[in-house]
Amino acid sequence: MTAETSQTLDRGLRVLKLLADTDHGLTVTELSNKLGVNRTVVYRLLATLEQHALVRRDLGGRARVGLGVLRLGRQVHPLVREAALPALRSLAEDIGATAHLTLVDGTEALAVAVVEPTWTDYHVAYRTGFRHPLDRGAAGRAILAARQGLVTDPGYELTHGELEAGASGAAAALVGVTGIEGSVGVVMLSDSVPERVGPRVVDAAREVADALR
Repeated sequence: MTAETSQTLDRGLRVLKLLADTDHGLTVTELSNKLGVNRTVVYRLLATLEQHALVRRDLGGRARVGLGVLRLGRQVHPLVREAALPALRSLAEDIGATAHLTLVDGTEALAVAVVEPTWTDYHVAYRTGFRHPLDRGAAGRAILAARQGLVTDPGYELTHGELEAGASGAAAALVGVTGIEGSVGVVMLSDSVPERVGPRVVDAAREVADALR
């Protein structure tokens, strides 16, 4: 901590991060041990966060992330989209295919940024806001592979015809970006994905991840 920072705010943010990293919630005692502060401090932090709906406590007293976090999260997509656009533009122009950034939204994959190439005679129309199951399409499969620790070198997924007849896709997961599950990919009208596309998508995913760190 420095003179310019708030210890109380820092502890509150650490509480939120700890709760976000668990599916079953944490008790006051568990939070106290993880933060290295006494239970009274934790009670005050939780009470304040509850007032803003950022934390909720169940009947058993376990604290969990509250629904108020969703309202804050709605503002994340525009920021993520802006950070990703340079890499997506470069990818779309280089490959000559529609490039996209896809993030997890509940149980679905959600396209939050799409860039179409400017020089091709035709390309796949893939719109921002398009949703599909995580287990279908290269974008979702890349995210699931990263979630399950199955990403291997060179670290990309290829699919054909899973979301649109005649279209093939390649995608690579965003790696090392705290709090964001997503992938960068391309979709093209082709029976197969050219060999150079997969590694190029991996490079673009790295660029986006670097921009978001």
